[in-house]
Amino acid sequence: MVTVSSVLEARDLYRFFHAGDDETLALRVGSLGVDAGELLAVTGPSGSGKSTLLACLAGLDEPDGGSVRLAGHVMSRRPEPERAALRARFVGVLYQTSNLLDELTVFENVTVAQRIAGEPQSEAARSLLRELRLEHSAGRRPRTLSGGESVRAGLAVALANNPSVILADEPTGELDSQTARHVIDLLRRRCDRGAGGVLVTHDPQVAALADREIHLHDGRIDP
Repeated sequence: MVTVSSVLEARDLYRFFHAGDDETLALRVGSLGVDAGELLAVTGPSGSGKSTLLACLAGLDEPDGGSVRLAGHVMSRRPEPERAALRARFVGVLYQTSNLLDELTVFENVTVAQRIAGEPQSEAARSLLRELRLEHSAGRRPRTLSGGESVRAGLAVALANNPSVILADEPTGELDSQTARHVIDLLRRRCDRGAGGVLVTHDPQVAALADREIHLHDGRIDP
């Protein structure tokens, strides 16, 4: 449901995938909104359209129809450079695979993300790493991090631009239950400060920690 306080809005969103003469409906979402302060869980079996939905919401994939608005800005039907600029300013994306640059330290990864967003602030980066309990790992490179540290470092990059919308694709998939709970608590804390969050997960225990859950099946939201 889209409301007046929505920081993320999708309307009549659909996406087809093509293979030769075959056309497959990958996503069909009539209306979806996420309010400021809300953490939404998106669940469903593999191939149900969860990652496709997240990519369309982030402007990483262009839907075949419908529209996406982020923080009041239209994301759809824009050239990629414009979508990238909107992502850099308003969106934090935590990918299922790492969003860290291997040749940079954790601190440098965060400051690069800030610079792309136009807000380079070294002290803000240090404060963020302290919040995520990464201050002692700031000078390390991604390949030297544990699984939990790597996810938290990726979250630091996603939060570096102080985003209005946070999109997380299976951030706890490879973590033990305690570390997974810590990562979700961090997402929850950022939403409590006014961001809207979308969390894709297979884990019902993780989904239960969100404010609301939608379930995708064959690219559609179950009623």
